[in-house]
Amino acid sequence: MRQSSENESPAAVGVIGKVFSILEAIQSSPSGLTLTPICDITGINKSTAHRFLKYLAHKGYLIRTQPGAYLIGPKLSRMSARANQIDALQAVARPVLWELWKSTGETVNLATLDQDTVLYVEVLESPHEFRFCSRVGARRSLHATALGKALTAFLPDDRKERILSGLKFELLTPNSIMNLVEFRQELEVVRRQGYAVDDEEVVLGARCLAAPILIPDGTPVAAVSISGPVTRISFDAVSALSKALVSAAQTISASIGFSAADSNPAESLPRLKTSSAML
Repeated sequence: MRQSSENESPAAVGVIGKVFSILEAIQSSPSGLTLTPICDITGINKSTAHRFLKYLAHKGYLIRTQPGAYLIGPKLSRMSARANQIDALQAVARPVLWELWKSTGETVNLATLDQDTVLYVEVLESPHEFRFCSRVGARRSLHATALGKALTAFLPDDRKERILSGLKFELLTPNSIMNLVEFRQELEVVRRQGYAVDDEEVVLGARCLAAPILIPDGTPVAAVSISGPVTRISFDAVSALSKALVSAAQTISASIGFSAADSNPAESLPRLKTSSAML
């Protein structure tokens, strides 16, 4: 039997185990469970189970009906649905990301919009000794990253405005965008050309290109990017790299049901701008 590590509290593990036992019991009953059946199924005493149930209901993980039955709440359902969505997205995207990685030789990233930040969910590091990459699970700002720009630019107007109203601009390099007027202008450029650029806005010496992955209603569910040093992702290289990138994003979008032919032409899958003048 494996011994607990120094950072593992047996009491804490016991509590987590009891909470999951309660959630599993409730999940297995579509009509919900009251306190007594929950205790019978889990073997947890009533006072402890009642304390856990009250806390979980207060936080929105459970719902308590008028007769006293507990059901899985919307907060937990959303978390589960999001996890399933990301798993499915990764499964569809991974072969395309690998092809993009092989064809460009640069770091390839897959990210989603989470809590109004960029969340990295897949990172394929460049084989070059000199490379730039983030780790899976890392978060970055929307205003400076190509991924953040690509995700924000194609959002529905109401959600985009909500995000923009709370956006905080952080000076990461001398190239970082630092006001809302300039950021809105940048988002319009991204929509017109179909991909976004981080031109040394997060790290000096690093350039990144990103394109959105769209679900059937045209909303971005994720974005894919290529990142590397400016010596390799040069102005001259942007045209070819952006074509490969947008093609990969289109392939993934089509795999999850998006069809540009079914959408408004003005809101369709982005058209590629091949000029590097925007840099």
